[in-house]
Amino acid sequence: MENAAGDEELESMWAQLCLSMPGAYADYPFGPESTVFKVAGRDSSKGKMFGLLMHLHGELVLNLKCEPALADQQRSEYAQISPGYHMNKEHWNSIRAGLDLQLMRELVEDSFDLVVDGMPGRDKEYIRLQATISKGTLD
Repeated sequence: MENAAGDEELESMWAQLCLSMPGAYADYPFGPESTVFKVAGRDSSKGKMFGLLMHLHGELVLNLKCEPALADQQRSEYAQISPGYHMNKEHWNSIRAGLDLQLMRELVEDSFDLVVDGMPGRDKEYIRLQATISKGTLD
């Protein structure tokens, strides 16, 4: 049971990291077993996925988008990073437990930024404004 509690704690931490991104929200298009993290600009119905949190064969996995140039490097450097399960292997990595919080934060931010960079200009501006407002209220 200790392992299950650890998984719940890790799942919660990873979800909080994803949801801390400006304009991020959770969606469940595949059912309650998998959480899809999306970001949307002005129209929330046009959200784009930047993360997928799931249990794969009893193991917690977070799929994140990655720069293709960095994907192979990250996979060779960290045993916890592998090609994205059920995703485009060039652009997505699957992350497993064992990486430190700072690295996880960087991986989530990189995935988020890649998705936002591919959005239309007005949506990018809207998301950046949300980030500015959020930071302003925290200070």
